[in-house]
Amino acid sequence: MIVPMVKVRLLGPSPRLTEVLRVVQDVGILHLTPPPIRPRLEAHAPDRAEARRKPQIERAAADCEAAYAGLALGGRGETVPSASVPQLARWARLARRARTAVEALAARRTALEEEQALLSRYRELFTALESLLTARALVPGATAYHVVLRRDQAGSVPLLRTALHEMLGGAFELLTKTLASGETAVLLLVPKSDAPKVDRLLAETRVQEMPVPHGYGDSIEIAIPRMRERAAAIPGERDAVAKELGRIARRDGPELRRARAAFRDELARLAALPLSGATPRAFVLEGWVPETGEPRLRNALAAAFGAEVSIERVSQEQWRGEDVPVVLANPRLFRPFETITRTLPLPKYGSLDPTPYVAVFFPMFFGLMLGDAGYGFAAALLALVLHRRSRPDSRLRTISEMLGACALFAIAFGIAFGELFGTLGRRWFGLRPLLFDRETALIPFLALAVALGVIHVVLGLVLGAISQRRAHPRAALGRGLSAIMVLLIVVALLAAVRILPAGLLTPAAIALLIAFPILVLLEGVVGPVEFLSNLGHILSYARIMALGTASVMLAVVANRLAGSMGSVLVGALFGLLFHLVNFGLGLFSPAIHALRLHYVEFFGTFYSPGGTQYQPLGHWTPDAGKPA
Repeated sequence: MIVPMVKVRLLGPSPRLTEVLRVVQDVGILHLTPPPIRPRLEAHAPDRAEARRKPQIERAAADCEAAYAGLALGGRGETVPSASVPQLARWARLARRARTAVEALAARRTALEEEQALLSRYRELFTALESLLTARALVPGATAYHVVLRRDQAGSVPLLRTALHEMLGGAFELLTKTLASGETAVLLLVPKSDAPKVDRLLAETRVQEMPVPHGYGDSIEIAIPRMRERAAAIPGERDAVAKELGRIARRDGPELRRARAAFRDELARLAALPLSGATPRAFVLEGWVPETGEPRLRNALAAAFGAEVSIERVSQEQWRGEDVPVVLANPRLFRPFETITRTLPLPKYGSLDPTPYVAVFFPMFFGLMLGDAGYGFAAALLALVLHRRSRPDSRLRTISEMLGACALFAIAFGIAFGELFGTLGRRWFGLRPLLFDRETALIPFLALAVALGVIHVVLGLVLGAISQRRAHPRAALGRGLSAIMVLLIVVALLAAVRILPAGLLTPAAIALLIAFPILVLLEGVVGPVEFLSNLGHILSYARIMALGTASVMLAVVANRLAGSMGSVLVGALFGLLFHLVNFGLGLFSPAIHALRLHYVEFFGTFYSPGGTQYQPLGHWTPDAGKPA
C-alpha cells in the first residue's frame, strides 16, 4: 500500500535553523520541499561562513572516503547524531593524514606489484640467457646482445647467422634457447670493435635487442643477480606495506567510520539549507512526513525547542495537485515483491500500489507454468541456499524469498497435476492428477489459463476504476463498464457452450449492445479500442498453457529417452542432464512471461507511474547510499 502523507510547516527564529535541521535529521522522516515564495519570504541565502564550510566539508569527506577505501574498512559505519565544529575539524585532520599515509602506501604497493610483474616477465628469459653466458669465454672482450624472437620469427635465426658470417667471418658466437612461451632467446657475442656493424645489421633486419630493465645495471651479468635479489625481497616488502595498512586501519578505523557518517550528515544539512525560506528574523521549512510519523516529529521538536519552534499541518487544499513523495509499505510476506513494482517508476500518490496483487499472482503464474513437484522442490532448495548465503535486505535475499514463494506454488500445482519430474511420480509413487493431466488435457489447461486472464484483467479494470474515481470520474466509469462488458462476454460464451444456462445468452448479448455506446460516450473512440485491447490481453494468458505444456513434454521426453539408452547408467546421466536443462528453462521462462503478464496486461489497466521518491533528511547510511 501507499503510506498516507501529510505536509507540515516548521516556523522558528533564524538563529535556530541549523539546530532544527539537526533534530529533523535525528528523527529522519521529513522530506523537505522548497517553501512557496511569498511577500517578505525569500529563499535562504548562505552567508560567508556557510559558503566556506561546504567545500571544506566536501574535501574532508573526500579524504575520508579515500582513506576508508584504501584501508578496506568494512562494517555499516556509525551514526553520529550531532558532531560539534571542533570535532569535525579534528576528524578532517585525521582524514587528511590517513589519506596521505594510505595513498603513499598504496603507491608503494603498486610499484612493488609492477616490479614483481616485470621480474616475472624477465625471469625465464634471463635464466635462459644465463645458461648461455658460459659461452662468452669463447670470445674474449666481446659485446653481448640479447634478443627475443617471437614464435613466427624463429625461422630468421639461420638468416641472421648467415648475415653475421658474411660480415664478421667466424668472429662471433650465436646461441639460442626456446622458451616455454614458444619464443626464442638469442645470445649474440661479437668483438667490441665490430659492435657498430652489428648494431646496423640488427636495425636493418628489425631485430630488437631486449633491454635490461632500468635500475638493474647496464649488462646482463650485473642485472641477473640483482633481479634475483629483488625478487626475493619484494614479498617481504609487500607484507610490510600490508602490515602498515592494517596498523593504520586498527588505529584510525573506528574514528574514520564515525567521521564518514558525520561528514555526510553535515553535507546533507548544508544541502537542506537552500530548501528553507527566510524572513529577516524567522525561517520556514516545509515538507512531507508519513501521517503516522507526524507525532514523533512534533514531540522531538517540542522536547528540543519548546514553543520556540512551531509545527503545523498544511491543509490538503493548499497542496492538492503537488508531487507528494511515495512510500510503499506492505506486510512482510508481500515486501519482497516490491522489487517488481520498483522496477518501474513509482506509482503516483493517490493511486494504487500493485505489490499485494503481484505477490499473489506472480508466484501463482510461475507455479502454474512450472507445475512440477520435483522441480518445485529443487527450486525451494535453491531458494534456501540463496537465502542462507545472502545478507538481510540485499537483492539476493529478496530474489530468494520470491523464488521460495514460486517454488511453493510449483509444488502445489505439481501435486494437482500429478507431476514429479514429469511422469516419474506416477511410475515410482503412483501419483495421479487431482485436477487434470497437462500432458493430454490441453483444452482444460487452456481454459484455466484464459480464466485466470479474465480474473487478472477484470481485477485490473476494477482497480483502475477505484484509483480514478475522484480525479477522473468519467474514466473510472469507463473502466468499470469495461470490466462488466468482459464479464458479459464470458457469460455469453459459457451460455453458448451450455456450461451456463442457454437462456443467459440473449440477455448478455443485449446488455453488451447497450453497454457499447455508453462506453463510447464515456471515453470516446479510445474506449472501444482499449476494450478490444483488453480482450487481446486476456487471450495472451494462453502463454501459461503453452509454457506449462512445453515444460511437461520436455520432462516426459527426458524420461523416455533415458529409458531407451540401453545402459542404465548412461540413461540416468542423460535423463539427469535433460532434466537440468528443463529446470533451467523452467526458472527463466516462467519468470519472464509472468513479469510480462503483469507489466503489460495487468499494470496497463490501472497503474499510474510518476511518483516522487521519498527522500527524508536523515542520517547517512552506507547500505542505502542516501539518508535513511
